[in-house]
Amino acid sequence: MKRKTFDLRPWARVTQSTQTALAVPGYVIVDFMAQTVVRPLEVTRPESTSCHLILDNGYRWIRCHPTGTGEGVMGAALTVQLNAAGQPVQFYVDIHGGEGVYEDGLPWHDDLYLDVVGDPDDEDRWTVAATEIIDADELDDAVEAGLVTPTLAAQTWEHARQIEAQLRAGSYPPVDVLRRYVEDPYT
Repeated sequence: MKRKTFDLRPWARVTQSTQTALAVPGYVIVDFMAQTVVRPLEVTRPESTSCHLILDNGYRWIRCHPTGTGEGVMGAALTVQLNAAGQPVQFYVDIHGGEGVYEDGLPWHDDLYLDVVGDPDDEDRWTVAATEIIDADELDDAVEAGLVTPTLAAQTWEHARQIEAQLRAGSYPPVDVLRRYVEDPYT
């Protein structure tokens, strides 16, 4: 596993940005706004060969990071990418093997390589219409390198499938947390 911190400020694609972290019950929300982007980012949509833009001027990446489970506990953290109009363009869930928050308020997680990507519905942008589990090759490489046990890899796959099912069913709680935050960030 590799420990990652959700801090996008040093991102080379973005030359001007703001980032805030807010603790709410059960989560830390990190709100990154890319004001000036020198290299926009497009990715392939789940269940499709078409691409869509997930980073450009005025886009926000908002992380809903769970708190309180600590090291060694499998979990997941959601990042929603919003376009300049404030509408979701992608849901991205990191599967992790432990989490925490540094003294500066920024969250960290022990990455288990698999991620679940969700594509918003065209009518209701806060509803996930399509999903895909990505980076299986990275998990396989980690198992081969001895960084992740085969048992943990199987558990990671199971957890990713559960998150994917919740996203498709509209029952993944962090989506509602971020939706409420975006609609009224001070409540």
